[in-house]
Amino acid sequence: MAQRSLQVPLSGLGLARVTGDSMVPTLRPGDRLLVSYRRAPVAGDLVVAQFVDGTVAVKRATERRETRTGEPGWWLLSDNLDDGVDSRHRGVVPASEVIAVAIARLWPRPRRI
Repeated sequence: MAQRSLQVPLSGLGLARVTGDSMVPTLRPGDRLLVSYRRAPVAGDLVVAQFVDGTVAVKRATERRETRTGEPGWWLLSDNLDDGVDSRHRGVVPASEVIAVAIARLWPRPRRI
């Protein structure tokens, strides 16, 4: 498996921008999120993750599962099940590929997630 090079800011915080309709109605295209690179996800969190094909997406972590190789992982789903690609299409995402946990939507209307 290729290693992703990610420089985490000293604060452990960053920004993510939502694209696509897969997280509607919770999030909409163009929403800006405050994310934590250090926070461990729990079931129900919105996370930024990288799928095996390299796609980086915001999804909901619904439950812990094991990958086919026995690694710890997450079952990630879209809030809009009629749109987007998620674990139903790509399988369990290794925990090592869950990049960040969303803390709040900053724009257009700030709110905790």
